Amino acid sequence: MLYGVAVAWIRRVRTASGATAVQIAESVGGRRRIVAHVGSAHTEAELGVLVERARELLRDPRQGELVEVEPVAVKASLLGATGPAVLFDVDAEPARGRATVAAPRVVATGSRVLYDALAGVFTSWGFDALTDQVFRDLVIARLVEPTSILDTGRVLADLGATPASEKTMRRTLLRAHHGGYRDRLAGLCFTHALANGDVSLCLYDVTTLYFEAENEDEDDLRKVGYSKERRVDPQIVVGLLVDRYGFPLEIGCFEGNRAETATILPVIRQFTDRHQLENLVVVADAGMLSATNLRELDDAGFGFIIGSRVTKAPIDLASHFRWHGDAFTDGQVIDTVAPRTGRNRDNDTAVKTEPTWNREHHPGSWRAVWAYSARRAARDNKTLTAQENRARAVVDGEKTARTPRFVTVKGDARTLDEASLARARRLVGLKGYVTNLPATVLTADQVISDYHDLWHVEQSFRMSKTDLAARPMFMRTQDAIEAHLTIVFTALAVARTAQNRTGLAIRNVIRQLRPLRSATIAINGAVQTFPPAIDVERQTSSTRSQARH
Repeated sequence: MLYGVAVAWIRRVRTASGATAVQIAESVGGRRRIVAHVGSAHTEAELGVLVERARELLRDPRQGELVEVEPVAVKASLLGATGPAVLFDVDAEPARGRATVAAPRVVATGSRVLYDALAGVFTSWGFDALTDQVFRDLVIARLVEPTSILDTGRVLADLGATPASEKTMRRTLLRAHHGGYRDRLAGLCFTHALANGDVSLCLYDVTTLYFEAENEDEDDLRKVGYSKERRVDPQIVVGLLVDRYGFPLEIGCFEGNRAETATILPVIRQFTDRHQLENLVVVADAGMLSATNLRELDDAGFGFIIGSRVTKAPIDLASHFRWHGDAFTDGQVIDTVAPRTGRNRDNDTAVKTEPTWNREHHPGSWRAVWAYSARRAARDNKTLTAQENRARAVVDGEKTARTPRFVTVKGDARTLDEASLARARRLVGLKGYVTNLPATVLTADQVISDYHDLWHVEQSFRMSKTDLAARPMFMRTQDAIEAHLTIVFTALAVARTAQNRTGLAIRNVIRQLRPLRSATIAINGAVQTFPPAIDVERQTSSTRSQARH
């Protein structure tokens, strides 16, 4: 710092590189010298910042009699209770001999790093081919902070973007639906998935999205239907098809009272017709297991791997139970057959060896693969014990509740269903899979492995319902509902990509990047946006993730 200086001033010197150096000079006893180099500026905004920094040094009280000879900004002070009803009191005229220079001020701030990162992922998928920036902004806002159309402008402004008007956003929703955006986006997703993997095996699952509004009535689409949460609000059924890594490929919307099993074939046909595919293997959970479903998938030429209900094990494993009892070893796999409906003689219990499924030899059966896990058995036993204890408490009158599992009601009497409990204990640790793919095409281990990829589609649905807040919905018209699903579908693709590149959940990505705010500063007649400081570790991690993908 400077001490005991009689006169000091700020110098601006043009350097050889074309920049402007800002320095503090002093004059003592007729001699001049440079006492501080504040920095070099390449833009007017940077120059203004450096000049202001130099003025702060000159105003430092520790510099004694330092006299500033450079013009300074006029200061404003807060008013008290008297005087005109204004917030700030600014001198009407600058001090004699001083030039008036506007003080630097922050014009705006925004989480531009987050906005640009998500916009970059949007572009990397090729979604910018839609040439619709408002649609892109709606997708980004859905990722960052799911909210209503009325509130989306606030979210975008907080990100440092210039939001469109509410009317423009609503027109964009209609344009997205009637303009065939979903068809084009599905095509881009398919191209991306094909270039980065294999789409010969896809995963399918369904969920329900409900509507929550006062005096909400049913219509042709919104119906009260089966709800795992036992809701009585109108809802729709949504089917989602993803590749084996969880990237969305197709989405379908159905009436709220449509059975889940009746959604899989329309979505798959829509997908294969769109991309002219013939050979496709679909993986789905036990909820899709119905005789009609499997027959229709097989007749259409699709392969399938569907989770089997454990209650079917006694029929499929009848031969095993006769010859080996209920003894299993950890990791044991039994490749056998399962009757398409009811029972048949394809698995003859008089023969010790399990039959090898063949379409021609077993026209009334599907291939069934059953696997035993000691870890699963321990978990199943724990669950059954809790259910048994609850059932006994209800039977003994210690608890009053709806009739739980393993309780039989006859008149007013309640008894423990010992036979059902024993059967359940016998089947702990077993998990079954039904398929129409022979062992020559897919081994039993491959069947199990492909089915276990199903968690990707379940994760995608969890993401859409939580991180993307796909529900509840407040739309009323079918066009708006379809447009909403198109935005959620697109946001899901962006979110999956962001997660894969960073190794972090999309919620964590947003939590880390949103606080990094850029600032737009007006100073010395110029306006410039300055990016935030990003720690080296975060920059390195980002660079590594981009290099991997």
